[in-house]
Amino acid sequence: MLEDRTTAASFPPSWPTAYPQGYAVVDVETTGLARDDRIISAAVYRLDARGEVEDHWYTLVNPERDPGPVWIHGLTSDVLEGAPLFPEIAEEFAARLAGRVLVAHNAVFDWQMIAREYARAEREAPVRQRLCTIALSKELGLPLPNHKLATLAAHFGVVQQRAHHALDDARVLAEAFRPSLRAAAAGGVRLPLHECLPLTEWQDRPAPRIGRQPGAGGGGYGGHGQSSWRPSRKRPACPHPNPGRYEDGKPLKQGMRIAFSGDTSTDRELLEDRATDAGLHVATSLSRLTSLLVTNDPDSGTSKVVKARQFGTPVVDEAAFGQLLRDVEPAGE
Repeated sequence: MLEDRTTAASFPPSWPTAYPQGYAVVDVETTGLARDDRIISAAVYRLDARGEVEDHWYTLVNPERDPGPVWIHGLTSDVLEGAPLFPEIAEEFAARLAGRVLVAHNAVFDWQMIAREYARAEREAPVRQRLCTIALSKELGLPLPNHKLATLAAHFGVVQQRAHHALDDARVLAEAFRPSLRAAAAGGVRLPLHECLPLTEWQDRPAPRIGRQPGAGGGGYGGHGQSSWRPSRKRPACPHPNPGRYEDGKPLKQGMRIAFSGDTSTDRELLEDRATDAGLHVATSLSRLTSLLVTNDPDSGTSKVVKARQFGTPVVDEAAFGQLLRDVEPAGE
């Protein structure tokens, strides 16, 4: 079934000479989304220059802390208790990544989690470039209703067996990446490669902020002015109507208007990208139409928090929002 849908892109007449010579398709499961969260499992599918699988590898990792959302990844403290610590698997993990482009779905997240683990182990991950399959899908103009991994897999006829299991997620992504890579090669598309800068524990600590400027989108990583501000990128208009306010205990729904206030552990731009890719409307201000405010300091006196109190806008913290993002209800349901 996969071959039927990718025949035209399977054998491009000539392969772009500028394309990388190998890829490491990666998925990591973690205790959460914040800077101090830890990897609890990791998988790597190594692919050759044309996307063919060479081998795969999987490991559990003992995070030495609560495993986080067990109901999502299924990895309990008991399961992880006898697993190796990250420094014990760092060398083998590095061997799987060395000399290859790291490929992941929402690659900046996987890269940052991996880079932090290596920084804690006082080592450096041997990754110089990453490729996000969400960005590649956009470059190819794939007709996807959203940018979830399951949606990309379904487009190429790839069957998911165990969602949120690192090995199966990496397999699914590798199978979806291969036809994407061949389509890019056939069309002469420039791959959306990004530089991976190593982190250190010093660079990874949140820098003090002097205050967020109007329209600020959040700080960067890796010693690139984390306390500085940058204007929010102009995002495409949300294609879904606003279904109203978020209700506690229910899922988010595409089209909901989401506002952020205050500092976040996860890079603000990454959070906004994830919300946008899920079909949510990222709002720069708060009004009576806002569906949800995300803030880690609901008692602060910021204008958005004050307005949320006045309007009765629901408020959740960053960790709760991260979990809600995993299962956003499609518009129209």
